Amino acid sequence: MDAPTRENLTSVLLLAGGRGQRMGGHDKGLLLWQERPLISWLYELTRPLTDDLIISCNRNLPRYSEYADQLVQDESDTFEGPLAGIRAGLKVARHAQLLVLPCDAPKVDDALIRSLIENAGKQPVVVRQDGYWEPLFSLIPTCLKDNLEAAWQRGERSPQRWLRTLDPVAVECANDDPRLANLNTPERLN
Repeated sequence: MDAPTRENLTSVLLLAGGRGQRMGGHDKGLLLWQERPLISWLYELTRPLTDDLIISCNRNLPRYSEYADQLVQDESDTFEGPLAGIRAGLKVARHAQLLVLPCDAPKVDDALIRSLIENAGKQPVVVRQDGYWEPLFSLIPTCLKDNLEAAWQRGERSPQRWLRTLDPVAVECANDDPRLANLNTPERLN
């Protein structure tokens, strides 16, 4: 991917703040895949895109700090889900767009990221797979942080429901697109 210019830099948010329930409580972003922590794959891919790499994490902050310009945490310790991480990321993002990716998807590639960024505008850009929105693979204008805050205060906790209210632009992916594989169980990680 071409190096970004100062004018088109995008903030990047890597979501690594979950409980890791399907992984026996282990912090998914720090689990090894092909002998490297999952977070390192996305760091390597997105580092050239930004001077504002944010990781949403709720534990192991010293380890994650090696991979981030900024760390954010949920406001509460109840693990309210990925929308809490997106909310925290939007609050601190320094650029007009926030690229959101989950820490357990190390097969994401430049082409998928490029397709999200190329559609940047006033609406969110979200991967859609077989008619289903994949909100953790998205590009969100940071000007929507107040909209998200209002939805959060009304009790919204679903990234998909929130993004659907904003008439997102779809980046269509095949149902079996390997780039979207979440390595979020021990079987998938091996």
